[in-house]
Amino acid sequence: MTSPPLRLGVNVDHVATVRNARGGPRPDPVRAALLAIEAGADGITAHLREDRRHINDADMARLKAAISKPLNFEMAATEQMLDIAVATAPHAVCLVPEKRTERTTEGGLDVVGQHDYLLPYVDQLTREGVRVSLFIEPSTEAIDAAVLMKAPVVELHTGAWCHAVEVGDMGRAEAEFARVAQAAAYGAALGLEIHAGHGLDYETARRVSALPQIVELNIGHFLVGEAIFVGLAEAIRRMREAMEQGRAQSC
Repeated sequence: MTSPPLRLGVNVDHVATVRNARGGPRPDPVRAALLAIEAGADGITAHLREDRRHINDADMARLKAAISKPLNFEMAATEQMLDIAVATAPHAVCLVPEKRTERTTEGGLDVVGQHDYLLPYVDQLTREGVRVSLFIEPSTEAIDAAVLMKAPVVELHTGAWCHAVEVGDMGRAEAEFARVAQAAAYGAALGLEIHAGHGLDYETARRVSALPQIVELNIGHFLVGEAIFVGLAEAIRRMREAMEQGRAQSC
Protein backbone atom coordinates (compact mmCIF):
# COMPACT_ATOMS: atom_id res chain seq x y z
CA MET A 1 0.00 0.00 0.00
CA THR A 2 1.41 3.39 -1.01
CA SER A 3 1.69 5.97 1.77
CA PRO A 4 -0.05 9.33 1.21
CA PRO A 5 2.11 12.31 0.22
CA LEU A 6 3.93 14.02 3.08
CA ARG A 7 3.67 17.80 3.35
CA LEU A 8 6.12 20.22 4.95
CA GLY A 9 4.80 23.26 6.78
CA VAL A 10 7.50 25.82 7.53
CA ASN A 11 7.04 27.86 10.69
CA VAL A 12 8.40 31.42 10.37
CA ASP A 13 8.01 32.46 14.03
CA HIS A 14 11.70 32.63 14.75
CA VAL A 15 12.47 34.81 11.78
CA ALA A 16 10.30 37.30 13.66
CA THR A 17 12.17 36.49 16.89
CA VAL A 18 15.43 37.62 15.27
CA ARG A 19 13.73 40.74 13.91
CA ASN A 20 12.29 41.65 17.29
CA ALA A 21 15.63 41.20 19.05
CA ARG A 22 16.86 44.36 17.35
CA GLY A 23 13.66 46.10 16.29
CA GLY A 24 12.87 47.36 12.83
CA PRO A 25 11.54 45.46 9.82
CA ARG A 26 14.30 42.90 9.17
CA PRO A 27 14.48 39.98 8.79
CA ASP A 28 10.95 39.92 7.42
CA PRO A 29 8.96 36.73 8.16
CA VAL A 30 6.84 37.32 5.06
CA ARG A 31 9.94 37.35 2.87
CA ALA A 32 11.04 34.14 4.60
CA ALA A 33 7.64 32.58 3.92
CA LEU A 34 7.82 33.42 0.22
CA LEU A 35 11.34 32.00 0.02
CA ALA A 36 10.23 28.86 1.88
CA ILE A 37 7.42 28.28 -0.62
CA GLU A 38 9.80 28.81 -3.51
CA ALA A 39 12.14 26.26 -1.91
CA GLY A 40 9.43 23.61 -1.59
CA ALA A 41 7.32 24.29 1.51
CA ASP A 42 3.73 23.11 1.14
CA GLY A 43 2.42 25.68 3.61
CA ILE A 44 3.39 28.30 6.17
CA THR A 45 2.76 28.14 9.90
CA ALA A 46 2.82 31.14 12.25
CA HIS A 47 1.91 31.36 15.94
CA LEU A 48 0.38 34.64 17.07
CA ARG A 49 1.03 34.47 20.79
CA GLU A 50 -0.89 36.61 23.26
CA ASP A 51 2.32 38.44 24.22
CA ARG A 52 3.30 38.96 20.54
CA ARG A 53 6.85 37.87 21.32
CA HIS A 54 7.57 37.02 17.69
CA ILE A 55 4.79 37.13 15.08
CA ASN A 56 2.50 40.16 15.39
CA ASP A 57 -0.95 41.01 14.06
CA ALA A 58 0.41 42.83 11.00
CA ASP A 59 2.58 39.81 10.14
CA MET A 60 -0.47 37.54 10.09
CA ALA A 61 -2.40 39.87 7.80
CA ARG A 62 0.59 40.25 5.48
CA LEU A 63 1.20 36.50 5.38
CA LYS A 64 -2.41 35.82 4.43
CA ALA A 65 -2.23 38.41 1.65
CA ALA A 66 1.19 37.41 0.31
CA ILE A 67 1.45 33.64 0.19
CA SER A 68 -0.04 31.29 -2.37
CA LYS A 69 0.10 28.20 -0.16
CA PRO A 70 -2.06 27.39 2.88
CA LEU A 71 -1.55 29.47 6.02
CA ASN A 72 -1.73 27.56 9.31
CA PHE A 73 -2.54 30.01 12.13
CA GLU A 74 -1.43 28.68 15.54
CA MET A 75 -3.25 30.29 18.46
CA ALA A 76 -4.39 29.87 22.03
CA ALA A 77 -8.10 29.37 22.59
CA THR A 78 -9.04 32.92 23.63
CA GLU A 79 -11.78 35.26 22.44
CA GLN A 80 -9.26 37.80 21.15
CA MET A 81 -7.41 35.19 19.08
CA LEU A 82 -10.68 33.79 17.78
CA ASP A 83 -11.69 37.24 16.52
CA ILE A 84 -8.32 37.70 14.80
CA ALA A 85 -8.48 34.25 13.23
CA VAL A 86 -11.97 34.86 11.86
CA ALA A 87 -10.86 38.22 10.43
CA THR A 88 -7.70 36.69 8.92
CA ALA A 89 -9.52 33.67 7.44
CA PRO A 90 -6.50 31.34 7.21
CA HIS A 91 -6.70 27.92 5.61
CA ALA A 92 -6.25 26.27 9.01
CA VAL A 93 -6.09 27.07 12.70
CA CYS A 94 -4.12 24.90 15.11
CA LEU A 95 -5.21 25.38 18.71
CA VAL A 96 -2.21 25.20 21.03
CA PRO A 97 -1.61 25.61 24.77
CA GLU A 98 0.13 28.78 25.81
CA LYS A 99 1.84 30.01 28.99
CA ARG A 100 3.53 33.41 29.21
CA THR A 101 6.44 31.98 31.21
CA GLU A 102 7.40 29.32 28.64
CA ARG A 103 10.11 29.80 26.03
CA THR A 104 8.24 27.65 23.57
CA THR A 105 5.18 25.43 23.61
CA GLU A 106 5.89 22.84 26.29
CA GLY A 107 3.29 20.20 25.56
CA GLY A 108 -0.02 19.38 24.00
CA LEU A 109 -3.45 20.76 24.82
CA ASP A 110 -5.32 19.21 27.73
CA VAL A 111 -8.07 18.12 25.37
CA VAL A 112 -9.49 15.68 27.93
CA GLY A 113 -9.81 18.12 30.83
CA GLN A 114 -10.69 21.17 28.69
CA HIS A 115 -13.23 19.56 26.36
CA ASP A 116 -16.07 21.90 27.32
CA TYR A 117 -13.83 24.98 27.04
CA LEU A 118 -12.29 24.08 23.67
CA LEU A 119 -15.39 22.75 21.93
CA PRO A 120 -16.97 26.19 21.16
CA TYR A 121 -13.72 27.31 19.49
CA VAL A 122 -13.63 24.21 17.32
CA ASP A 123 -17.30 24.69 16.43
CA GLN A 124 -17.07 28.37 15.52
CA LEU A 125 -13.88 28.04 13.47
CA THR A 126 -15.42 25.12 11.61
CA ARG A 127 -18.54 27.18 10.87
CA GLU A 128 -16.26 29.91 9.50
CA GLY A 129 -14.83 27.44 7.00
CA VAL A 130 -11.47 27.08 8.76
CA ARG A 131 -9.89 23.63 9.04
CA VAL A 132 -9.23 23.08 12.75
CA SER A 133 -6.39 21.06 14.22
CA LEU A 134 -5.54 20.36 17.85
CA PHE A 135 -1.95 20.21 19.08
CA ILE A 136 -2.03 17.22 21.41
CA GLU A 137 0.11 14.78 23.31
CA PRO A 138 0.58 11.45 21.50
CA SER A 139 -1.91 9.43 23.54
CA THR A 140 -5.05 7.46 22.81
CA GLU A 141 -6.92 9.50 25.43
CA ALA A 142 -6.10 12.75 23.63
CA ILE A 143 -7.06 11.21 20.29
CA ASP A 144 -10.43 10.12 21.68
CA ALA A 145 -11.05 13.63 23.03
CA ALA A 146 -10.23 15.16 19.64
CA VAL A 147 -12.70 12.82 17.95
CA LEU A 148 -15.41 13.84 20.44
CA MET A 149 -14.77 17.49 19.52
CA LYS A 150 -15.11 16.64 15.83
CA ALA A 151 -11.74 18.19 15.03
CA PRO A 152 -10.66 16.81 11.63
CA VAL A 153 -6.92 17.11 12.30
CA VAL A 154 -4.51 16.55 15.19
CA GLU A 155 -0.87 17.53 15.38
CA LEU A 156 1.11 15.16 17.59
CA HIS A 157 3.59 16.84 19.92
CA THR A 158 6.99 15.28 19.16
CA GLY A 159 8.91 17.40 21.67
CA ALA A 160 9.44 14.76 24.37
CA TRP A 161 10.79 12.27 21.82
CA CYS A 162 13.05 14.84 20.14
CA HIS A 163 14.42 16.03 23.48
CA ALA A 164 15.25 12.47 24.53
CA VAL A 165 17.11 11.95 21.24
CA GLU A 166 18.93 15.26 21.69
CA VAL A 167 20.25 14.39 25.17
CA GLY A 168 21.11 10.80 24.21
CA ASP A 169 18.52 9.08 26.42
CA MET A 170 17.81 6.40 23.86
CA GLY A 171 15.66 4.23 26.10
CA ARG A 172 13.32 7.15 26.72
CA ALA A 173 13.54 8.12 23.05
CA GLU A 174 12.35 4.71 21.90
CA ALA A 175 9.47 4.76 24.36
CA GLU A 176 8.42 8.25 23.24
CA PHE A 177 8.66 7.33 19.57
CA ALA A 178 6.47 4.30 20.22
CA ARG A 179 3.86 6.65 21.72
CA VAL A 180 3.95 8.81 18.59
CA ALA A 181 3.65 5.78 16.32
CA GLN A 182 0.77 4.30 18.33
CA ALA A 183 -1.12 7.60 18.44
CA ALA A 184 -0.65 8.14 14.70
CA ALA A 185 -2.02 4.70 13.87
CA TYR A 186 -4.88 4.99 16.36
CA GLY A 187 -5.93 8.45 15.19
CA ALA A 188 -5.78 7.58 11.51
CA ALA A 189 -7.91 4.49 12.12
CA LEU A 190 -10.56 6.78 13.64
CA GLY A 191 -10.53 9.02 10.58
CA LEU A 192 -8.32 11.87 11.80
CA GLU A 193 -5.72 13.55 9.62
CA ILE A 194 -2.41 13.23 11.45
CA HIS A 195 0.28 15.91 11.58
CA ALA A 196 3.39 16.04 13.77
CA GLY A 197 5.75 18.71 15.00
CA HIS A 198 7.96 20.29 17.67
CA GLY A 199 11.71 19.85 18.01
CA LEU A 200 12.20 17.99 14.72
CA ASP A 201 15.57 18.04 12.94
CA TYR A 202 16.80 16.16 9.88
CA GLU A 203 17.24 12.85 11.69
CA THR A 204 14.02 12.87 13.69
CA ALA A 205 12.06 14.15 10.69
CA ARG A 206 13.46 11.28 8.62
CA ARG A 207 12.35 8.73 11.19
CA VAL A 208 8.89 10.10 11.86
CA SER A 209 8.29 10.39 8.10
CA ALA A 210 8.37 6.60 7.96
CA LEU A 211 5.06 6.50 9.85
CA PRO A 212 2.59 6.17 6.97
CA GLN A 213 -0.32 7.75 8.81
CA ILE A 214 1.43 11.12 9.19
CA VAL A 215 0.70 13.47 6.30
CA GLU A 216 2.28 16.74 7.46
CA LEU A 217 5.26 17.91 9.49
CA ASN A 218 5.47 21.45 10.85
CA ILE A 219 9.05 22.59 11.45
CA GLY A 220 10.41 26.02 12.26
CA HIS A 221 13.14 26.65 14.82
CA PHE A 222 15.54 24.07 13.43
CA LEU A 223 15.17 25.37 9.87
CA VAL A 224 15.73 28.98 10.92
CA GLY A 225 18.83 27.91 12.83
CA GLU A 226 20.17 25.88 9.91
CA ALA A 227 19.53 28.83 7.60
CA ILE A 228 22.30 30.75 9.37
CA PHE A 229 24.81 28.20 8.09
CA VAL A 230 23.44 26.94 4.77
CA GLY A 231 20.66 29.36 3.83
CA LEU A 232 16.93 28.84 4.23
CA ALA A 233 16.35 27.35 0.79
CA GLU A 234 19.09 24.76 1.27
CA ALA A 235 17.87 23.90 4.77
CA ILE A 236 14.39 23.27 3.37
CA ARG A 237 15.80 21.23 0.49
CA ARG A 238 17.71 19.04 2.95
CA MET A 239 14.63 18.67 5.13
CA ARG A 240 12.50 17.59 2.18
CA GLU A 241 15.19 15.08 1.23
CA ALA A 242 15.20 13.66 4.77
CA MET A 243 11.41 13.42 4.73
CA GLU A 244 11.40 11.67 1.36
CA GLN A 245 14.02 9.19 2.57
CA GLY A 246 11.91 8.39 5.61
CA ARG A 247 8.73 8.11 3.59
CA ALA A 248 10.36 5.66 1.19
CA GLN A 249 10.89 3.32 4.14
CA SER A 250 7.14 3.18 4.81
CA CYS A 251 6.19 2.05 1.29
